[in-house]
Amino acid sequence: MPLGPADAEVTVDPAEVQKFERMAAEWWDPDGKFAPLHKFNPVRLGYVRDVVAEHFGRDVTARAPLSGLRLLDVGCGGGILCEPMARLGAEVVGIDPSAVNIEAARRHAAKAGLAIDYRAATAEGLAATGEGFDVVLAMEVVEHVADIDAFLAACAALARPGGLLFVATINRTLKAFALAIVGAEYVLRWLPRGTHDYGRLVRPAELEASLARAGLAVADSTGATYNPLSDRWSRSTDMDVNYMIVAAKPAA
Repeated sequence: MPLGPADAEVTVDPAEVQKFERMAAEWWDPDGKFAPLHKFNPVRLGYVRDVVAEHFGRDVTARAPLSGLRLLDVGCGGGILCEPMARLGAEVVGIDPSAVNIEAARRHAAKAGLAIDYRAATAEGLAATGEGFDVVLAMEVVEHVADIDAFLAACAALARPGGLLFVATINRTLKAFALAIVGAEYVLRWLPRGTHDYGRLVRPAELEASLARAGLAVADSTGATYNPLSDRWSRSTDMDVNYMIVAAKPAA
């Protein structure tokens, strides 16, 4: 059921939006402030591709396995995930509350010759229009919103019956605090200090409960770990720090 106008905009935290706007010029610099996201991108891309292909009966080895599927990336930033999804054949819509981020995404997609529908919008605002998608992505977003339940309810409303919602985030554990905040922001300086607030991090059980309240059923989950020797991320059973969960919307 689409959300009403009164429900729109309720989860956006202006301070969090401004935090990423200040780095907008570096979205596509693999050595800039978003370097960790560029390194992490292949893992989340492969996970989404594989799960979507299995769910919708697609050949993951095909040239465009996501062809015919409509995909929404919520909080798309500069389009780092939107572009490879478009290359896999999906009809991609990317939304972000920051017009600055959307402009950066549009410029890069134009240079790459990719037709991606970028909009300066929120999940709540888009859900109010009644649009629907086969796949909804909310990757590295829930730890930055003001109300997780309301945000995921909007994302669930945007998923079509039988569709999937992917959520990637950071666990609220001492291990995550040590590695994702102290290590990444203060020691290695991979990210600007203050990128993540420990109090906003979400445990898997909390996220699963919120997804259930939104009417979705968890279908799969995976951890993601970083190997400093190979400088690569990979899927893992360890969900103590980074993890991804996919939930399905009941078919009509």
